[in-house]
Amino acid sequence: MKFADLDINKVYTYADYLKWDFTERVELIMGKIFKMSPAPGSKHQRLSMNISGQLWSHLKGNKCQVYTAPFDVRLPRKSKNDTDIITVVQPDICVICDES
Repeated sequence: MKFADLDINKVYTYADYLKWDFTERVELIMGKIFKMSPAPGSKHQRLSMNISGQLWSHLKGNKCQVYTAPFDVRLPRKSKNDTDIITVVQPDICVICDES
């Protein structure tokens, strides 16, 4: 399937998202598919790495973990079932302190 083949009016789930193999980077927000902007430039990457490094250093030895993009963050509605997840984003930096 190609990105152009998707119905932009349909509500998609994380289960759908896992099946896609596009060259475009996409996110799901409330079941709607959005193309992500192109890869960031060097200034953005330097800032992102500086911030993530500072966070990692500050949280070292803590239960919190720092992750950098690409890293899928799934936001479930009611359950953690893949068919109930309709929002999947890839933030530049993500700090997770509660694994559940």
